[in-house]
Amino acid sequence: MRVTSAALSILLGLDLIVAQPRNAQTNAPAFHLLETTIDDVHAALKSGRTTCRQLLELYLRRIDAYDKSGPALNAVQTVNRRALEDAAKLDAALTAGAPVGALHCIPVLIKDQVDTSDITTTYGSAVFKAFVPQTDATIVTKLKQAGAVIVGKATMGEFASGYLSSASGPIRNAYDPRRHASGSSGGTGAGIAANFATVGIGEDTGGSVRGPASVGSLVGLRPTLPLVSRHGMFPARPTTDTLGPMARTVRDAAIVFDAIVGYDPRDPVTAHAFGQIPASYAMFLAPDGLSRARIGVLREPMDAKTDPASDDYKKVRAVIDRAIGELKGLGVEIADPITIPGVIDRVTRAYDGNVFETEPAINRFLEAHAKAPVKTLSDILLSGKVVPSRTRALMATVGKSTDDAGYLQILRIAEETRQILLGEMAGKRLDAVVYATFDHQPALIPPDAMTRPAVDDRTGNNRRLSPMLGFPAITVPAGFTSDGLPVGLEFLGRPFAEPTLFKFAYAYEQATHHRKPPASTPALPGEP
Repeated sequence: MRVTSAALSILLGLDLIVAQPRNAQTNAPAFHLLETTIDDVHAALKSGRTTCRQLLELYLRRIDAYDKSGPALNAVQTVNRRALEDAAKLDAALTAGAPVGALHCIPVLIKDQVDTSDITTTYGSAVFKAFVPQTDATIVTKLKQAGAVIVGKATMGEFASGYLSSASGPIRNAYDPRRHASGSSGGTGAGIAANFATVGIGEDTGGSVRGPASVGSLVGLRPTLPLVSRHGMFPARPTTDTLGPMARTVRDAAIVFDAIVGYDPRDPVTAHAFGQIPASYAMFLAPDGLSRARIGVLREPMDAKTDPASDDYKKVRAVIDRAIGELKGLGVEIADPITIPGVIDRVTRAYDGNVFETEPAINRFLEAHAKAPVKTLSDILLSGKVVPSRTRALMATVGKSTDDAGYLQILRIAEETRQILLGEMAGKRLDAVVYATFDHQPALIPPDAMTRPAVDDRTGNNRRLSPMLGFPAITVPAGFTSDGLPVGLEFLGRPFAEPTLFKFAYAYEQATHHRKPPASTPALPGEP
């Protein structure tokens, strides 16, 4: 059963915001913008230490200072010109004693893959550089109904892959701007890591939430597919496409997730989640959530390009080994290792080999947009505007459909692998499985990245297992390598196990506090 917006507001403490005048003097600690959380923002609004408009002005100032200059992260595709106006309306609502919802005045950065009727939506491509959809995506509507303010649209890998965008170029890592921010939700990841907004929304087809979260010292959830509506989202592979929260804390991710889940008749797959959604995911967070948990460790690489003999691999492995030790110290019973026979071959064939869904899905999506500048994937490719590496990948999908015999092999391998892992988890009585999101650090961005026929941002990639199986997974900060680069620890669970994943991630986060903001985007002069 779902709680109402008003009830959830009370659950999260929003009722306290209107318990006294907003300019009341309190003994509350000073408000700090860097690393601020949803709870911090609401407490600051309650005590009168900030207003919604002031908060938006601070974030917009950071974007202006660091996104196109300084480290030039290129995390924000389009700033919402109405953000300050929207914030002023929320201030008025709060003054009237009527906070809008659980995300009242929470600044959100949204991946540019979802439609916004009042902000340009590029899908990461110059083909759509001036396109404004006629309606909002369902997830945008839900965020607005919960009181969130859309700061802007985050730069994304072109048409949901990689870290390159013909609309604005490469997305840079906030911890080392010479390196990529992973993809394709790299703009959301770099932006939230750099404190350009309080929380963000990414999209995960094969790891696009968890990858940027991992290399950005963030929390990123890939949910069970039917939980979040994809209506109004540019598709890549409908059987694995989903949307999820990206945040600096597990609690913030859970609060955002509460606001975006639910049935949407415009995305029929969400009907499968009926009866599977708790009153609140935030209610499962507990500091001792890992006590007596049983977790299996997947150590074998899931990427043929992983090099266990390299120094780079060993740097990441040292962080992951420490993380496994930390889990043991928190009372976790560890099964180490567990195995999936032939996992690299299985993932490669079932995920990489799935070229059958993309073209039909894109064509259907564009047909529903009356004002779209193009109507088919072929039109996109013939435009000559798409980054060469993305053009090459998309060409492999042209002429393919789910009616092809090869698609049955994809489904067969995925189901076989699903049964193998479920059997391993059942036999060892496991609550979840953990592994490194990446076995290697993010690579340096080549100087000719925008013109290369192929650019690899996925070396050491372990993210594809979750979408291939249809299981949820959450990445949480595990620490930093000796090079000062973040490493993500990924928890994978059974379908609809998000309460368990949030519980485990929160307990680990609270015990370790590995998250640190990047040095490339410090507090600005005069910033609270």
